[in-house]
Amino acid sequence: MKDKHKTDRETGSELNPKYDSNGLISAVVTDSSSGNILMVAFMNAEALDLTLKTDVAHFYSRSRQTLWKKGETSGNILNVVEVLIDCDQDALWIKAKPSGPTCHTGADSCFYRKIENGQLRDVE
Repeated sequence: MKDKHKTDRETGSELNPKYDSNGLISAVVTDSSSGNILMVAFMNAEALDLTLKTDVAHFYSRSRQTLWKKGETSGNILNVVEVLIDCDQDALWIKAKPSGPTCHTGADSCFYRKIENGQLRDVE
């Protein structure tokens, strides 16, 4: 017999995020126009709730142990277009329109380097 809770989470229509032991869920953010990966961050329940209510990406900082709105200091917010959740509800895919560079380094994406022969090279 199938686990009803598992089946409901995986095939049902109820949002029931499966947070890790620290109360966090991974969120991959892509540019809604280009499809490029912009960043990966974590959300707690409050960050996900604020993101869904405001259509502006909010995350949880593991290093600072606090909620943060992306772009709150730089002005480079992420306007959320769509939020998808994977089959077992333990990872999010956020499609967003960035209002400026996404990375704190000033790069458009946090994924601005590639690994070649054990070295890091800028993506062209």
